[in-house]
Amino acid sequence: MKIILIMGLPGAGKTTFIRMLLGLVRPQSGNILVHGKVPSSSISNQIGYMPQLSSLYQELSVRENVDFFARMYGVSNRVDRSQAVEDAIKFVDLWDRRNDSILKLSGGMKQRTSLAVAIVHSPTLLLLDEPTIGLDPDIRANFWQRFGEMSKSKSTIVLSSHTMDDAVRCHRLAFLRDGQVIALGTPMELRTATGNPDSSLEDAFLYFIGRADT
Repeated sequence: MKIILIMGLPGAGKTTFIRMLLGLVRPQSGNILVHGKVPSSSISNQIGYMPQLSSLYQELSVRENVDFFARMYGVSNRVDRSQAVEDAIKFVDLWDRRNDSILKLSGGMKQRTSLAVAIVHSPTLLLLDEPTIGLDPDIRANFWQRFGEMSKSKSTIVLSSHTMDDAVRCHRLAFLRDGQVIALGTPMELRTATGNPDSSLEDAFLYFIGRADT
């Protein structure tokens, strides 16, 4: 499967786009289909979502949070849910901290718990809104290792970012400005479109942003 990055400067519309895929915001024009259907604001067991702002319950433990959201996503069988929760927590390397409350965790650990929450039900579409923002370089690298592993399974990952470090790791990029897609393609296609074979992704982004003014 693919890792698709929605990239733009702050205020470009990245979060709004993610929220449209979730059915929380309606497009002003055109249509959006997810799994062949118009997105609904009701929770879907085929979609995982990691918002910019944590939705974790601070007083609960890592395990309790992941278990709670597993129930919300429809993992109802107790045995299956217990295994899914364990797998998700181990996947983000937090098993040793599974009984700690969220209040006791560092920012990076909270981010990892949020990722475990988003993947506990094995979604086929994973939506991540600025998942690496504010992370230390080593934790960011750890996250991208996890994303790469997930992309080899059934999951398609759509994430938003405004950093080039994230862009170079993705299969396809969509550059946004003022709520509009101004360029879409693979990293190679976008670099080639600048007309300069030696251009970087940063060059390509600046090229398309500048072209949007003409």
